[in-house]
Amino acid sequence: MKNDTARGALLAALACVLVGGSFTANSVLAGYPYAGGQFLRYGLAFALLAPVAGRDGVRRVRALGASRWGRLALLAAVGMVGFNLAVLAAERSAEPAVPGVFVGCAPVVVAVLVPLLDGRRPRPAVLQGAALVAVGAFTVQGWGRTDAAGIAFSLCALGGEVGFAVLAVPVLRPLGPLTLSATVCAVAAAESALVGAVADGGAWLRLPDRAEGAALLWQAVVVTVVGFVCWYRGMQRLGAERATLFSGLIPVAAACTAPLVGTGSYGPAQAVGSALVGTGVALGSGALRTPGARRHAVSSRTCPPRPPGRQDEAPDTARPELPEPAGSSDNAGSPPFSGCRRG
Repeated sequence: MKNDTARGALLAALACVLVGGSFTANSVLAGYPYAGGQFLRYGLAFALLAPVAGRDGVRRVRALGASRWGRLALLAAVGMVGFNLAVLAAERSAEPAVPGVFVGCAPVVVAVLVPLLDGRRPRPAVLQGAALVAVGAFTVQGWGRTDAAGIAFSLCALGGEVGFAVLAVPVLRPLGPLTLSATVCAVAAAESALVGAVADGGAWLRLPDRAEGAALLWQAVVVTVVGFVCWYRGMQRLGAERATLFSGLIPVAAACTAPLVGTGSYGPAQAVGSALVGTGVALGSGALRTPGARRHAVSSRTCPPRPPGRQDEAPDTARPELPEPAGSSDNAGSPPFSGCRRG
C-alpha cells in the first residue's frame, strides 16, 4: 500500500512538472491558430495512444453508456479545450500570473468538492495541505495587472482545472488511465476542429513552421501522451483530492525553467513559495503524518463498526493485528477512490 501511494505521488508530480515546463512551448505558439494547434496536439496524441490501448481499450470504450460518453465530452470541453481557451483569453487583459494564481486554488476546490459530491466530509489534512499549496503558488507567481474580464476568464480557467480532475473520477476506473487518455484526446481533437471551423473558418488550420512544429510535437508527445497517462495513473492510486495537490508544482516548475530560456528569474519569493507548495503536498498526501496517525487512519478505514447493542463490551486490546494479505493495495477490492461509486 505504501509503495503504491509513493508511485502515485511520483506519477502525479511528474505530470505536473511536465505541464509547468511546457510554458516555453506555449509562447512559441502565440501566433498559431488556437483551435488548429489544439486539433494537431490532441489528434497526434490520440494517434500515438490508440495503438498502445489496443483491443482492450476498444472493448472498454464500447462498454461505455451514454451518460459516461457525455461526461467524456464535458471533460474534454471543460478541462482541455475550454481550459486552454480561458487561459489565453485571460492573458489578453491580465498578466499570466493572474490566471496562474486562480488555477493554483484548484487543490482547495477539489478537496472540498469531491467529498461533498460523495456524501462525506472533507479531510482536514488534505484541506490544510491544499491551502498551503494555494498560498505557495501565489507566492511563486505573485499578482499582476488585470481587469474584470481577466478575472472572469481566470475563474473559467480554475473551473477547467477542477473539471479535469473531478469529471474524470467516474470514468477512470472502467476505462483505465491509458484508454481514458486516448479517448479524451480523440474527443478534444474533434471539439477543437468544430471550434476552429465556427470561429476561424478556413483559417483555423495551417502548416506550422519549424519552431511551431517542434512545440506542437513536444506538447503532443511529452505533455499530453506522457503527462496525461502519468496524471491519471497517479490519480488512480491517490484519489482526486490528493492528486490535485500536485498541481501546485506547475508554477514551481515554470519558475524553475524560466531562467533557462531567459523569460524570468528564480528568487527568494519563488524559493519560499516552492517550500510552501512542497510542505502542502507532503501534509495533504500524508507524508508528514506520524506513524501513529497513519495506523489510526488505516484502522478507521478498514475496521467495520461495532454492531448496535454491544457498546458496553470492552475493546479486545489483546487481539494481535492481522497481517495484510499479499498483493493488497489501495485499488484492490474496493474502488481506489470513493468517487468511483458514483459511476
